[in-house]
Amino acid sequence: MQNEQQPLQGSAPQPEFNHGGHELFDLHEILAGMINILDQYMILRQFIQDPVLTDILDRQYQFVLSQYNVTVNSFSTGQKPNEETSTYMMKEKTQVTYGIKPSQPKKPNQSLQDVKDLGITGHMLNLVKSHSGLLAMSALEVTNPVVRRVLSAQIPNFIEMAYEIFLYQNKHGYYQVPQLSVQDMKAMTSAFVPMKEQIQMPPSKADKPLH
Repeated sequence: MQNEQQPLQGSAPQPEFNHGGHELFDLHEILAGMINILDQYMILRQFIQDPVLTDILDRQYQFVLSQYNVTVNSFSTGQKPNEETSTYMMKEKTQVTYGIKPSQPKKPNQSLQDVKDLGITGHMLNLVKSHSGLLAMSALEVTNPVVRRVLSAQIPNFIEMAYEIFLYQNKHGYYQVPQLSVQDMKAMTSAFVPMKEQIQMPPSKADKPLH
């Protein structure tokens, strides 16, 4: 039997084969990571006590599932997916409480009865933050233009989901945010100034006329 013809180097492959080798491994890691988020959210849901947190988990679950389907579709076909990448909209107010208040020290759970919303939000935040970093790194190495756009469009949405979880944690005292003194903050924020002078770039070899 004759071997299937391979596309010549430099030729345009069929859309479903328009992927680099490294890209294939990255996409497998991304899709497996999305399944992991979905499975972990399903497991965590049964332990949640606050209905507000349940609502956050459910909305994020549905969004991740929709983006999983979009990614699978674009990855398997190499073409524009049937559905567009959507925008995640959070409900939490973007108001952060600063300062540290006394709280009980943390320790591992001794049983499933010790699982509380505090720990659940920590798991959710770690899952979403890790995946947003993976998306950002992988999008830089994807050669297929459609898949690259799909991954790039998801990055700000996963950042938004992570911020929503943080805001919930902060409101309930689970994630406290210390601040520097006003004097130190002023010193840090004024440590850099805009560059307004004209820049004199050194000459490039490409600037010289060809002989």
